[in-house]
Amino acid sequence: MDFPLAFSIASSGAALMNILIVAVGLGFVIFFHELGHFAVAKWCNVNVERFSIGFGPVLFSWQWGETEYALSLVPFGGYVKMLGQDDIDPSQLSSEEIALDPRSYSAKKVHQRMAIISAGVIMNVITGLMFFAVAFRLGVETSPAVIGNVQVGRPAWTAGIQHGDQITRINDAEIASFGDIMRGVALSRGVLTIEGIHQDGRTFKAVVQPDESGTRRMIGASPSEGLQLIQPPSKEIPLIFPGTPALKADPPFQPGDLIKKSGDQELKSFADLQKNLADHRAEPVDLWVQRQDQPDGNLVKITVAATPFRTLGLSMDTGEVSAVRKGSPAEMNGLLVGDRLTHVGELSVGKDINPLQLPDWFAQHQGEEVELRVRRRVTGNEPKEVNIQLIPDANSGWIEVPYFPNESVSIPAVGIAFHVVPTVLSVQEGSPAQKSGILVGERIKKMNLVLPDEAEPDRFVEKTIEIDFNDEEKNWPYAFWKLQECPTRIAELTVSNELGEERTVSLAPQESIDWFVPNTRGLRMAGMSINQKADSVAGALQMGFVHTKNSIQDIWLTLRNLFGGRLSVKELRGPLGIASVAYQIAEQGIAQFLVFLGFLSANLAVLNFLPIPVLDGGHMVFLIWEGVTRKKPSERVLIAATYCGMAFVLGLMMLVLYLDIFVHKLN
Repeated sequence: MDFPLAFSIASSGAALMNILIVAVGLGFVIFFHELGHFAVAKWCNVNVERFSIGFGPVLFSWQWGETEYALSLVPFGGYVKMLGQDDIDPSQLSSEEIALDPRSYSAKKVHQRMAIISAGVIMNVITGLMFFAVAFRLGVETSPAVIGNVQVGRPAWTAGIQHGDQITRINDAEIASFGDIMRGVALSRGVLTIEGIHQDGRTFKAVVQPDESGTRRMIGASPSEGLQLIQPPSKEIPLIFPGTPALKADPPFQPGDLIKKSGDQELKSFADLQKNLADHRAEPVDLWVQRQDQPDGNLVKITVAATPFRTLGLSMDTGEVSAVRKGSPAEMNGLLVGDRLTHVGELSVGKDINPLQLPDWFAQHQGEEVELRVRRRVTGNEPKEVNIQLIPDANSGWIEVPYFPNESVSIPAVGIAFHVVPTVLSVQEGSPAQKSGILVGERIKKMNLVLPDEAEPDRFVEKTIEIDFNDEEKNWPYAFWKLQECPTRIAELTVSNELGEERTVSLAPQESIDWFVPNTRGLRMAGMSINQKADSVAGALQMGFVHTKNSIQDIWLTLRNLFGGRLSVKELRGPLGIASVAYQIAEQGIAQFLVFLGFLSANLAVLNFLPIPVLDGGHMVFLIWEGVTRKKPSERVLIAATYCGMAFVLGLMMLVLYLDIFVHKLN
């Protein structure tokens, strides 16, 4: 009895075709597994009574020779029913009467039964290799091992890994794709040694301790975007984010446009584009794009205006430094986690300068010696004031942004991240905040970003985005960035005064006249991708072998981390999850789907060879026992072990179905 459980590491005619492809593909994985058992059983002259794809009641069947071929109701696996071997009736294995039949499974020698039991796993390894080989002969699109967003304050950021870095090794393993990075982190243990190449060509080696607070080990990095605009599959998915300058560009952008130049600068990567836009954030830029319907070299110039920051006119208090980047000016000059920045030069932070403008302030003072004043905690005593001199690096502000709740503000030029306390220290003259009556000393308790009825839907599904602020949810930087991501929304603030009295005010954010966002100005870029394609059949087989070996190793490491507590069971996927992922991958093309089937085949091979009764591995344990002791396990042992194994597997199936339906929301 075989159960293909997988772990995940995501027109009507096209949809039906994808569903058919998924059904056939998953059916093939199960079919080849059972075919391995069937073929070797026949070769050993065992009477195969039934060959079934699926479990439970038989939907339809046909008889061919002595074997009934069936398609059963529950499509989560399959089985080969042999004379003298039945997981539902384990007593057949110890029946002396059945063993007298020379064509029964139980009458065969131990090595023959071992061959029959292991044939399904071997077949899955072979077919997995073939799935991979065909995929890589066709060519597989994958994300390269280039870092995109680095989450502020997380392990990758603290270790000095930056946007645009290419990772080449993690510990002793070579890295070829971003998927290798994810697996290398999630399936590891202990600290990691990460090697790579910075965007300027310098090599680096960083020691990183992954964050284990979530469902799996993470370092806080995502794959890089590329230079090509997305090609939305439907009109409901916008090419340009609503309310952004790119929407007003002349001539308009088209799906699939490939950005080749920004001004006079040739672009090689998204990091190049990001840096160029940051360097020219306050002015319109000319982007030269290659149109899909135009010959190479015939570029179209599109002028895009700058993106002003949307502000409310509030300047808040600073919180403590939450992280210091290794090798940064901050670390080298003694800034510590827990310090609270109070002054930069002669400016009081929060009163004279908005703490959210510090990333750009330090970038404007790159190469100059700057004096900082911080308030430092002292164990058992009052905090003390500490003066620190440092020279900021040439790193633009707001390249690293707080995409996630409770994330800090990053100052890349200095190498620190700090929290912001939503206590108002200053209100800008003539700002929306002043007009709404918000006063110095008041505290913001909540922000709702509301999409007006007449506004065009934006990138977020929610009509209202609710963001709370308290000691645990230090969300002001996150809320500020949401203001930039939602340029068509208004802000409703819940404000508390010194007496604890609360009121709600509605503010329409205003555009700054001298502070600009260094982003893509509303363009939606597709992920960076590379095509992994073998030049020959031999090369495809070699790549298939490597990926089969890596997949088997990944599944083993997944199991190890599950039992070791370094990977949450919430990362598991059941049959609904498998089908959902398969459908999404089928939409990406046949090569990607074949890679998925290759991984699923390796998955099925490993999981079914675990030493659990009713699975192939459990049967192999009994056969090893028989081979060593020269006698079969007793009927009582077989029955007890089989029913325990069946209870375990059924419990596991119920768990992953629960996760699919109630955790991953698949139904």
